[in-house]
Amino acid sequence: METHQFRLLNTGQHDGFSNMGLDEAILESVAKGASLPTLRFYGWAPPAVSVGYFQGLEEEVDLVSCKLHGVDVVRRITGGGAVFHHHELTYSIIMPGTHPAALPGIQDSYRILCAGIVEGFALLGVAASFVPINDIVSADGRKLSGNAQTRRMGCVLQHGTVLLDLDAELMFDLLKVPQEKLKGKLIQDVQAHVASLRTLGLSLSFEEAADVFAQGFRRALSLDFAEEAVTPTVAEAERARVLADTKFASREWLRKR
Repeated sequence: METHQFRLLNTGQHDGFSNMGLDEAILESVAKGASLPTLRFYGWAPPAVSVGYFQGLEEEVDLVSCKLHGVDVVRRITGGGAVFHHHELTYSIIMPGTHPAALPGIQDSYRILCAGIVEGFALLGVAASFVPINDIVSADGRKLSGNAQTRRMGCVLQHGTVLLDLDAELMFDLLKVPQEKLKGKLIQDVQAHVASLRTLGLSLSFEEAADVFAQGFRRALSLDFAEEAVTPTVAEAERARVLADTKFASREWLRKR
C-alpha cells in the first residue's frame, strides 16, 4: 500500500491566539512547499472559546462571563459554530489540495480525513463512525468529535476536537443561549448526547490521547511520519507569533462579520 509522507507535530498547550496563529503559519508553509503536509495535535491553556469564521461574536459568546472565568475568545479561519476548548485534544491536518487525501467533494474529504479520528477511537475499543455534517458519533449516537475545514492558498486545512472531559455547565455559562430558562435543558441535552473520553470510561492524558490518535491517522490515511516528534520550523514559529499578535488577538479580527 502506498504511504504518504507527513510531518507529525505535538505542540502542547498554548493560548487560543497562538494555536490559531500556528495553524495558519503551517498552512502558509505547506502552501509554499517549505514544509511537508502536517498533522498537529495541541491543547488550550488557558481555556478558550473559538467562534466560527462567519459568526457574530456578541450573539454567540458571553464576553463578561469569559473574562470572569479567565477564558480566551478567538475567531477561527474555519466555519462552524462556537466551541468551548478546555479538557480536549485538538488536531489540525494540513495538505496541498492536490494530495490524494484532499478530495474535491467537501463531504468526501471530511469522511476521509475524519477516518483518522474514527480509527483512533477503534484503537481505544470505541466503535465510531462519521456522520454528515462533520461529526463523529458513537454506536449509540453520541457526538464524539466535531470538525471544520477550510480551503485556502491551494491547501486543505481541517481541524477538530476529541473531548478528554466535559464541563457542560461551564460551557453554557460562556456561550449564549436563546433563552436563559432553556439553559438547564441544554445542559442535560449535551450531557446525554455528547461523550468525552471520561464519560466513555477512558481516563487518558493529553499526551496519551495524542499518541493514540496519531496512530489512528497513520493507519487510516496510510501516513508515513517521516519526521516524528519535531517542532515547527523557526520560520513557522516566528510567523505564528506575528499572526497571533496582529491578527488573531486583534479587535478587528475578533469582531469581524
